[in-house]
Amino acid sequence: MAKKRIKKNAVTVPVPKDLAEARNYVRRIGEESRRAARIEAELNDRIAALREEYAAKAAPHNKAAEELTEGLRIFAEARRDELTNHGKRKSVDLGTGEIGWRMRPPRVLLRNVAGVIESLKTLKLTRFIRVKEEVNKEAILAEPEIAEQVKGITIKQDEDFFVVPAEDDLTEAA
Repeated sequence: MAKKRIKKNAVTVPVPKDLAEARNYVRRIGEESRRAARIEAELNDRIAALREEYAAKAAPHNKAAEELTEGLRIFAEARRDELTNHGKRKSVDLGTGEIGWRMRPPRVLLRNVAGVIESLKTLKLTRFIRVKEEVNKEAILAEPEIAEQVKGITIKQDEDFFVVPAEDDLTEAA
């Protein structure tokens, strides 16, 4: 019978040999993080400048398109009956594109929500009031011993490893 070999994954990253080398790792992590942050900040500065430059270039074209659209809307509204074949169509193909009208989905606008709810209750229109039930996780965390007795509730807590490189402050060095 052949022996079964258990293969362990080899460590492919350098590991500090002692506390002094671990300190050096933390320092280097801080340096690399700061370099990456500077590069990202430079990228964001360039992106912002490009957005601004190209928005300025596009602005007159956007304004012209808006004006043309408004003129076309006025034209179409004046001839709507003719263009829609007396309301039988919602759009018109002009060869170079399509124009038309579409209805937006209905929406409900509320002012003074508390007053509306009271009015609905007074008028016995409670079918228009939604009551939302949900588990209060904050209360469960406040009383974990009791909550864990309920089937389906598990309280889990994970541990993460972290590195916080020290940031040098020039005012402290003086």
